[in-house]
Amino acid sequence: MESEVTPLGAEHVRDLMALEGKCFAYHWTQEQFLLGLERSAFQVLGIYRKGILAGYIAFSIIEDEMEILNLAVHPDFRRQGLGEKLLKESFRVCNENNVRKSFLDVKVSNEPALGLYRKFGYKKIGVRKKYYPDTREDALLFRYDFT
Repeated sequence: MESEVTPLGAEHVRDLMALEGKCFAYHWTQEQFLLGLERSAFQVLGIYRKGILAGYIAFSIIEDEMEILNLAVHPDFRRQGLGEKLLKESFRVCNENNVRKSFLDVKVSNEPALGLYRKFGYKKIGVRKKYYPDTREDALLFRYDFT
């Protein structure tokens, strides 16, 4: 259903690839998506608007830890609360799975993402120097503890 957060699978890989291309210079390949989904290495939740994938979040859960791998919102649908909606749903999944902590990394220049993560209570715990291959930017490491 449009605007509802829904689990995505291998049948959505073309839509995921199209969105990745609009959001990231350095992005996952089709094979990476398919392999991760087929092996349940990560989960993907998405939101469709006007028949196109407007946003998605990919995350892994291992034991009691969640790692956000990617969060992307189509440029035409930004600043409409989709990132927040996706993050809230991933937290709901974490609560169902007794996750105790969450980790992520984000480009130091990505102010919208930094604002979103801080709003949810993520705290900076470190820096990876020149981490991103496309820009050689530093990655800020964040952690969130579920209560």
